[in-house]
Formats: sequence, structure tokens, C-alpha cells
Amino acid sequence: MSSLKEICSGLPLDPLPPNRGRDPNVPHAPVRTPNLTAEEERLALRNALRYFPPSHHATLAPEFAQELRQYGHIYMYRFRPEVRMRAFPIDQYPCRTRQAASLMLMIMNNLDPAVAQFPQELVTYGGNGQVFSNWAQFRLVMNYLSEMTEEQTLVMYSGHPMGLFPSLPSSPRAVITNGMVIPNYSSRDQYEKMFALGVSMYGQMTAGSYCYIGPQGIVHGTLLTVLNAGRRYLGSGDLRGRVFVTSGLGGMSGAQAKAAVIAGCVGVIAEVDEAPLRKRHEQGWLMEVTSSMDRCIKRIREARSSKTALSLGYHGNIVDLWERLLLEYERTGELLVDLGSDQTSLHNPYNGGYYPVQLSFRQAGQLMATDPDRFRAVIQESLRRHIKAINKLSDAGLFFWDYGNAFLLEAQRAGAEVEKVGGGATEFRYPSYVQHIMGSDGFFSSSRDPDDIAVTDDIAATVLEEISAHASDCIKQQYDDNICWIREEGKHKTVVGSQARILYSDQRGRVGIALAVNRAVADGRVSAPVVISRDHHDVSGTDSPFRETSNVYDATSLCVVLADMAVQNFVGDAFRGATWVALHNGGGVGWGEVVNGGFGLLLDGSEEAAKRAGLMLSWDVSNGVARRCWSGNSNALETIQRSMEENRQLRVTMPFPVQDELVLDRALQGELAR
Repeated sequence: MSSLKEICSGLPLDPLPPNRGRDPNVPHAPVRTPNLTAEEERLALRNALRYFPPSHHATLAPEFAQELRQYGHIYMYRFRPEVRMRAFPIDQYPCRTRQAASLMLMIMNNLDPAVAQFPQELVTYGGNGQVFSNWAQFRLVMNYLSEMTEEQTLVMYSGHPMGLFPSLPSSPRAVITNGMVIPNYSSRDQYEKMFALGVSMYGQMTAGSYCYIGPQGIVHGTLLTVLNAGRRYLGSGDLRGRVFVTSGLGGMSGAQAKAAVIAGCVGVIAEVDEAPLRKRHEQGWLMEVTSSMDRCIKRIREARSSKTALSLGYHGNIVDLWERLLLEYERTGELLVDLGSDQTSLHNPYNGGYYPVQLSFRQAGQLMATDPDRFRAVIQESLRRHIKAINKLSDAGLFFWDYGNAFLLEAQRAGAEVEKVGGGATEFRYPSYVQHIMGSDGFFSSSRDPDDIAVTDDIAATVLEEISAHASDCIKQQYDDNICWIREEGKHKTVVGSQARILYSDQRGRVGIALAVNRAVADGRVSAPVVISRDHHDVSGTDSPFRETSNVYDATSLCVVLADMAVQNFVGDAFRGATWVALHNGGGVGWGEVVNGGFGLLLDGSEEAAKRAGLMLSWDVSNGVARRCWSGNSNALETIQRSMEENRQLRVTMPFPVQDELVLDRALQGELAR
């Protein structure tokens, strides 16, 4: 068994480790189909061998070529370490600075089999959200981090460690970019080639920035989404006896089962792949599992009638489930579902993110690898059936929303009836959960000690309670929901991998919690430093016209396709004290559809950490609020005005809205000013 010291010592070359291949007993990423030419295959092999001295090329080249042709990518399985992949306590990492150790902890947590979707392919979630492109990169990064001082920064290019470069103690210890491709070349087909060639990588949102904390990372946001959907569309926050139907039990989507139960409703989640379904059941996230459609419908009726909270995993295709629910309605007039959504990985529809109803899971995998064009056509036919059933149930009273996974976007591209009459380029028949239901979410994570998470939970709740006591009515509900979440969450055992907690709060709450946690580290109430981060899905970190910024209307076609905000977020976090920063192309809605900026920050109890947290977290929120203010969002305008009153160093350019539309009409009709 490898030790932490061994995996931090660089590439093992003398001798080479044995080639164990990949373990057939664990889930693996779908075979990729990059369709490389002979010359491109040669280039991919040449690129992979760059990590090794020429004396090893004759040994490694044949196995790398085999991996490329068999799996569509060179993962370098030979260099996969034998150490149990998990987040070790921060003080166990052999390194010179705790900032580097915090990165090492987060990287290994992202590759923990209890957390990661396909750990042997370095995929954390979403089917293709990579931590690194290959195992050589993992070993080199761990080596660099073990040697790093506080006057060096690790530079990461799409999984590739470019190296350690001299910097300042105040600089980030790592600067990460993933998939930053010139816009004209940022297409899915180009991506598959670039990934196979080893020159670019899809980091999702929190995989390639090492910030993923398992399905808990979205359970809080999913809970609030379901609760707020009930309030807004069912007229009640009491969801007992209400039925929520969705799909996906993988990485992020695995949170849906737990969120449904915490919300008190009947959650039915379809999943075609038995491995993640069983995993969520064994982890206690899923209460029941069935592969019988009749049994599934029977349990829906029973739980609905008794108003019993239930999470039921249906081992089958979500399209079959929607069509059966429609059939039940047509036969009996009984609508068995109130709320609906989808969390399959439709940012990656043709490479394992979505499975068509016409084929079994195994058949789909075979067709995906052998006939990609035919597979694409089958997927699109399945999406049309999917939407057809939802549309009819919606007409009967179902409330359905898009969960930001590119479901409606891909359905539209498949020719399904999802358009909104008179809507803009990013508007569909069904709303986006970001735009119409809730705001954004953030999280903080701590050491492996469960006692520490209990302490930080109490700190967070106390801070929010103090703020809520003086909050205005318009935001008090948000605070109260989060207080309820943090006070009750420990009972639901959502921690997978490293001890961590997801939590949403506004600027005041985030800064207050961070400073309070830092004080707790300083006085010993928390036994080890705490890493805080957030999903890039946030008010400031993400420019995504089909999700986070879908309701920002100051650009062409009622659709903001600008990425200034996310880039500014990334840069601003870097010089305001982040421990590491990341900038990604893609995430959630897919490659070429979004740009995300994110960070990680170590709270070690020092005054310096407190200063960084206050400065950086304030910027991290106010950047996005200022952008939305400029676009005409009235809530953002009020928020930024309050922020400027509280901090006289903050000065934001405020918009003057057009008050008389006739001014525009006259100008465009050529009338001269009077």
C-alpha cells in the first residue's frame, strides 16, 4: 500500500510500478469517441510520453496506445497509486505550508471513491468532470505541493502542472484554468479531440478546482429549490403528500433523494445505472429501491395518501416513468405528481450523460462506442418523448422546472416542443430554477473530525440568527430557511468523504461566518484549519446564459453571452487573498456554454486569514451584485446601495433607467430632438 510520502515523491520511474490496468469491479467512465485521425493518434501518444524520460518510452508507448484505442483517452492507469484515496487530516500531508496541504486534502477528497463518480478515470461528477487528465499529472501536482513554499505558486493548465513559479506570500498558492479555448474552437467535437490529445480538460465547476464535497454540495440548494417551488407554485411550504419526480443519482444529482425527504415530500428518482443507485442506497441517501414500475406507482400512491416522506429510487429510465405517470392520469384522472425536474448530465448527452429510453443501459453503452451518429439520433428521439410526456402532465397541473443541467437546451436542439412563445434565446416553456425559484449556494468544509463540523454548524447558525433578528422581511425567509437547514442537517447524515457542510448566505452572512470560524480555529474550538470555498454556481462566479445569468437582459437577443463577470471574479479573488483560484470553460450546462470562476480559502486562525476572508468574500459577492445592478435588477440596485452606505470605499457606477419608452420610439423613428 502506497503512503502519502510515496505519492508526494513524484513519478515512480526506477523501477516503474506494475501496470495493474483498471479495476473491473468499480464503475468506469464511458468509452470516449474522439474520432482521431492516424496522425492525431500519433500526436496524442507523443504528448503523453512527454511526462517520461525516453528510456521508458518503449515500455509505456504500447500500453498508452492501447488505452487510447480502447477507452478513447490515455489515463495512465499504471501510475494510479495504491493508497486509499481520501482526505487525510491536514497535518498528515508531507509539505512545507498548510496552504499547500489544504489543496492536497481537497484533491484527494475529490478522488475518494465514496465521493467521485469514476475515480479511476479521475472523474469527480457529471460523467466527464475531471480533476486531472491522467495519473502522471496527479503525482506531479502532489509532488509540487509537497515542496511548495509560501513564495511560490503552482500554475495549472487544464490538468497539466506547468510548474512552481516565484510569487509573494499574499499570492494564491495555485492558479487553475480549465478548458480556456479560443471561442471559435470551443465546440463539443473539438473538445473530445483536445481531451484525447491531452491538451485541454473539462473541469466541470468544482472537480477541476478541487472543491467538490460529494452530493451534499447540492443537497441544500435542492432542498431550498423544492421548498420554494412548493411555496410559489403549490401555495404552501408544507410538502407532505406532495410528489416530486426527477432523475439522476450520480454525483450532484445524488442529492435529490435526501433533499426530498428533508423537505417532507415523496421523492421519486429514476436512475438507469444500478451502480450509483445502489451506492446512494447503501450510503443511506435513498430509502427504497425498486426496478418494478408497478411497485413504484403503488409506493407513490401509498406515501402520497399517508403523507409520508419517502425517497424512492426507480431502477429504470425516466422517460418510462413519465410516460407511465401520464398513462395513470389518462386512465384514472389522478395526477400522481406535483413537482418535476431532471438532473441527468445533459451537458454531456452523447457520452454517457443521458441514456435513451429505447435501449437498455448496456445496449446504450455499446451503441455509444460503436456508432456515435446513430446514438445521437436515438438520444434526440428519447428527448422528444421525454418532453412530450412532461408537456401533457404540465397541462394537467404538474409544475416542472429546468435544474440548470442543459435539459431544455438539449431538448430544444433535439426538436422537442419546449419553446416559449415570444421568448428570447434563453427562455423556454419551463423556468430555470435559478431565475424563478431560488438564488445561489456556497459551502465551507472542515477537517475529518465530526466534532469540528458540529462546532462550525453551531457557529454558522448563531451568526445567521443574529443577522436574521434584524433582517428585512424580504430576506428573512432566506435566513430562516438556512438556519433551519444548519440546525437540522446533522440528523440527516449527508457527509460523504471529508467532513464538510454546504450552506448558502448573502455577503454579510458569508463574511460573518468565515470570521467566526477563523476565530474558532484560533482559540482551539475547532481542532484544525478550515477550508472554505463555493460552487462556481454563484452570484458572481458564473456567466451562464442558460442558467445563472439567464435573467440578465442587457445584451443581444435578451441573452447575456458575456464572460467579464466570471473573469473579473477569478482575478479579483486572486489578489484579495484566495488560497487558490480557478477559471473554467464549461460546467453544469456544458463546454462552450458557460465560464466559471471559483476559489478556495484556508482559515488557519491567523489575523491574515481574517483580513483575506473579509476582503475577498465581500468582493466575491459585490462583483456580481454590481453587474446585476447595472443590468437593471432592482433588488441588486437596493443591495449595492446598502453596501456602499456600509463601506465608503465601495463606489459603483449606478444605472439611469429609461423612464419614457417613447423617447426610444421617437429616436428610432428619426425624430429630431426639440
